[in-house]
Amino acid sequence: MEKREQLKRTLKPQWVWAIALGSAIGWGAFVQPSVWMSGSGPLGAIIGFGIGALLMMIIAVSYGFLIERFPVSGGEFAYAFLGFNRNHAYVAGWFLVLGYLCIVALNASALALMVRYIFPSLAEQGFLYSLAGWDVYLVEVLIASAALVLFAYMNMRGATLSGRLQFIFVLFIIVGVLFLGVGAIFSSATSFENLQPLFNPETTTFSSIILIVAIAPWAFVGFDNVPQAAEEFNFSAKKALMLIITSLICAGLIYMIMITATALYMPWQELAISQPQWGTGDAMSGLFGNIGVLVLAVALSMGVFTGLNGFYVSSSRLLFAMGRAQIIPNVFGKLHSKYKTPYAGIIFTCVVCLISPWFGRQILTWIVDMSSVGVTIAYIYTCVVAFKAFTWSEGSLVVHRNKYMPSVAAPVKKSFSLVGALIGFVFLGLLLIPNSPAFMGAPSLIALVIWVALGVIFYLVKGPEFRKIPSERLEYLILGKQAEAEDETKASS
Repeated sequence: MEKREQLKRTLKPQWVWAIALGSAIGWGAFVQPSVWMSGSGPLGAIIGFGIGALLMMIIAVSYGFLIERFPVSGGEFAYAFLGFNRNHAYVAGWFLVLGYLCIVALNASALALMVRYIFPSLAEQGFLYSLAGWDVYLVEVLIASAALVLFAYMNMRGATLSGRLQFIFVLFIIVGVLFLGVGAIFSSATSFENLQPLFNPETTTFSSIILIVAIAPWAFVGFDNVPQAAEEFNFSAKKALMLIITSLICAGLIYMIMITATALYMPWQELAISQPQWGTGDAMSGLFGNIGVLVLAVALSMGVFTGLNGFYVSSSRLLFAMGRAQIIPNVFGKLHSKYKTPYAGIIFTCVVCLISPWFGRQILTWIVDMSSVGVTIAYIYTCVVAFKAFTWSEGSLVVHRNKYMPSVAAPVKKSFSLVGALIGFVFLGLLLIPNSPAFMGAPSLIALVIWVALGVIFYLVKGPEFRKIPSERLEYLILGKQAEAEDETKASS
């Protein structure tokens, strides 16, 4: 029997925490505050992010439980197999790959966008064409492409390098946010009167808040990178839930601080009109001059870097798990001979994302909006599988299809997993139901249909081979449980 490739356990707790936090923050906290306030008002946006973080924490309970029991690469791909079957595993994996690839591409384009805002004369050189109203410049394409290649190379060198860098990047983000937030609060040039009206006067208070809550899966996506890295923990997987919860708390606070700092500068309604694209940049420039712009640019760059790095980790590990399970070409399940990293997944992520800068940010945004569906589906699978594992009381009769599926008497956690699944379905409805606050629109729906069609075609080609793999073999490839049993047998003999 061919040996199952396994990743080295090199990731420290602080690195995993940084992967979760840095991936959840990304670039949005430093670019979008004025956009969020224009629809919700300052307090509406702040409350919305607070509620969003709490909802993600409810979902995180299910992740913490499954990571502890099954610290293997693949995350939701493995959980869907555990709780359902190989077909569900493929569905979860296919949608999640899309989500991760899109977020890598979007972070690369955000770096080019930052250069375009700060140094327009540099970035807007080599005009190529316009797509969907967005002008594409050669220099922007080169900046995004260089970032993608650089982070692919760093991830190829090993999890130790990417984990250590992720932690350093996150420290820069925290220092920058504290500088801007505390400075804005105590500046003589700011006023809390600028936060009035606290909510969008053109809509209800509830609508102002729910508009932000609806984007929570996008705003906090990244904490779910933790299960993708679980196989590489050099610590007990029991710490995973604590790491996810603290990362979500910190992410929520960073969003709130940046919204507050932006709103304190001038009446937020005026700011949203005068600087609709980057109100935060205008606010920090007005408050702190060039120093403010520099600190914001560094924090934004670090946010982009953590997003790129974190989702390179998660996309390559997910592809590695799917390749190891032989649902995608076997090369994805191989490790680099020297660095012991899933090199094929890293190269594939880089090559696919290198195409994205040539399409312009508007088209990329449509695809990313659609990818939120994939991430939400992964949330639902995780919560439903955890719900099936938990029982309401001791002695409850539970029959599981998979012999490795645990049964744990935990009524509170079972309730959390049920609520988490319902939250996931609500988010999915907000994305797919027309006229909802987060409805992704016709272009994104078209992109979603195309991706689903590609998934069906691929499965028609690869599915017969995948379905022929014996269940015991597949359990070994995905969960590694057979390997554990064999090791225990050898140790006892």
